Amino acid sequence: MITNEELFNLAKEISKNSYSPYSNFPVGAACLFKNGNVYKGVNVENTSYGLTLCAERNALSTAVTNGEIEGLYAIAIYAKKQKMCAPCGACLQWIAEFRGDNDDVNIILEGEDGNIKVYTLSDFLPKSFKITSK
Repeated sequence: MITNEELFNLAKEISKNSYSPYSNFPVGAACLFKNGNVYKGVNVENTSYGLTLCAERNALSTAVTNGEIEGLYAIAIYAKKQKMCAPCGACLQWIAEFRGDNDDVNIILEGEDGNIKVYTLSDFLPKSFKITSK
């Protein structure tokens, strides 16, 4: 299984592909599923700013495109211009959606000191919305 540091480095590397001409705030994300599969995504901005896609949701959409719909184990997020760049509320709910039977998902960020910090989904979203039967 890939390490937290390796997952974070994938997020950092993929952030170079961000399309962020309006905010100049590139973000990369890499998500790891229980089966060991990893999917990456970047933020993609649009002139109509509300249509912007966050890196986290992009990575998770890529996972779904490849047949992953549950079992999210961890997601790493890198933002070049901001340490401790936590997921927005919409991304947190997306993370909750794909966790499957996991009680929690690790969220890997760069700490203020430059070291990798590991949090859990429940640290940021303690009462996520979840329907018990699909």
